[in-house]
Amino acid sequence: MVVADDGSGAPPREVLALFNDRLSVTLVETAHGGPGAARNAAVSRARGRFLALTDDDCTPVPEWLAALDRTLARHPEALVGGRVENALVENAMATASQLLISYLYEYFARADSSHRFFTTNNVACAATAFEEVGRFDEQTVADTGEDRDLCDRWCRSGRTLLYDADAVVHHHNPFTLGAFVRCHLKYGRGAVHFHRARGRRGGSAVRLEPFGFYAGMLAYPFQHERPTRALICSALIVLSQLSYATGYAFERFVGSSNAARRGPSL
Repeated sequence: MVVADDGSGAPPREVLALFNDRLSVTLVETAHGGPGAARNAAVSRARGRFLALTDDDCTPVPEWLAALDRTLARHPEALVGGRVENALVENAMATASQLLISYLYEYFARADSSHRFFTTNNVACAATAFEEVGRFDEQTVADTGEDRDLCDRWCRSGRTLLYDADAVVHHHNPFTLGAFVRCHLKYGRGAVHFHRARGRRGGSAVRLEPFGFYAGMLAYPFQHERPTRALICSALIVLSQLSYATGYAFERFVGSSNAARRGPSL
């Protein structure tokens, strides 16, 4: 097992030492390079046939690796995404954020596989396939779109994305309202760079989804939460989309202009 610490200031050496008698654990320390860079550094030290990725705010269920291993044994060229469940059920922002991700998983699975993606807090794949497709982008989409970028390149390589509902992790993200807005602003800004990277690879332009996509998004909480709670989550999803659009517009028109004025870095 490899643990990547991305400049936390307090690497978990003592915690990991508690497992030395049961596991071979390697600690990799990086310096605030973002999740893609941290995962790439960890992959460089991994030695297994398959890679399984999760985050420090996620708790995999005991059967997590076994489920992923079964799926990869049957489909070794696939990128397998597991089921992410919100662990902080009383936190409305965390609930809304996970409902949004779950909706996107379901919608793109049935609507257009070329736009499917998995969040890399719960994915697994063959190490050789990961290297052939290419590691996480550490520059153009760093910290905001590396998940979607990897999935897009994976599909363009002719490989498949498979969902495994039995591979479960519980996500502990203690969102405040401000953090929720900032998160989705950042997603919007990252989407600009992801779309440009996709275009450079010859991918089709990303278009707005039809009205039914957004209507389904707002209705989705009512299929999974009690009415009052669903109304709150639906309102938060509206806020997430407004934040996303604001971040996208800012990066598209302001951030790009600033970068052009600064010129290329040396």
